[in-house]
Amino acid sequence: MHNMSDEELFWRASMVPKVQELPYKLVRKVAFMFLTKGPHPLVPLWEKFFEGHGGLYSIYVHPHPSFDESVPETSVFHGRRIPSKPVYWGTASMIDAERRLLANALLDFSNQRFVLLSESCIPLFNFTTTYNYLMASNLSFLGSFDDPRKPGRGRYNPQMWPAINISDWRKGSQWFEVHRELAVQIISDRKYYTIFGEYCHPPCYMDEHYIPTLVNMLYVKMNSNRSITWVDWSRGGPHPSKFGWGDITDEFLNKIRYGSDCIYNGNTTNICFLFARKFLPTALEPLLRIAPLLLGFDP
Repeated sequence: MHNMSDEELFWRASMVPKVQELPYKLVRKVAFMFLTKGPHPLVPLWEKFFEGHGGLYSIYVHPHPSFDESVPETSVFHGRRIPSKPVYWGTASMIDAERRLLANALLDFSNQRFVLLSESCIPLFNFTTTYNYLMASNLSFLGSFDDPRKPGRGRYNPQMWPAINISDWRKGSQWFEVHRELAVQIISDRKYYTIFGEYCHPPCYMDEHYIPTLVNMLYVKMNSNRSITWVDWSRGGPHPSKFGWGDITDEFLNKIRYGSDCIYNGNTTNICFLFARKFLPTALEPLLRIAPLLLGFDP
């Protein structure tokens, strides 16, 4: 824990030396950043995922500041909480929390990949597969698409012009994975963050538009333009489907794991998602039963 303000934190994080400047060989790590409301019921699954891979990952947790449950000292999540502030759905506070997580993770220059997750997210593959997939890519995994409908371009505020044109406007899932260079750019931005803060209010949701638009405008060549966190919007409505005890089968998980086609490092692959959401606490027991064999965890 530190006592830096957000402004000082973002400044410090943006000044951390670049890897090529280091005089020794770096063991590269993946930063797993959990944006949570409070309880994290799927921790036992994640502990299985991380087991045996110390030194290749970092964990950061941003809960509501009033959350006071402690984590056992034996858990990899112990002591991984960062200084947090309240987060309200659909507001700039969501982006503030994401930037806070990124900045804290950037302070450790061995962190080279940064994945944003929630308490309802699960891993779809074992740690080694996940680590290699991320480290072997030179692109970030962030959804950013032009949605001509009311929930897309319809949320653009003309007062953002000329800094942001409607042709620049993009939408995407907030659950991103970015490499270090893009993470630094996101926390360093002041110009577009300020414009969004002023003109993007519900029904414009900053967490769906700010980073996708920023990356589309300035860093499009750094991005694969797809998310690696699976979610089911097929039932409609403002929130995705949730999955519990009765949904967890080998067939269901394998459909998520291998049921899509996408481009990875210039080639077509059917491994497009490394994580999935939204999984309820009741899903934990069947997931722990299936995971060792299906996902290749150590039993």
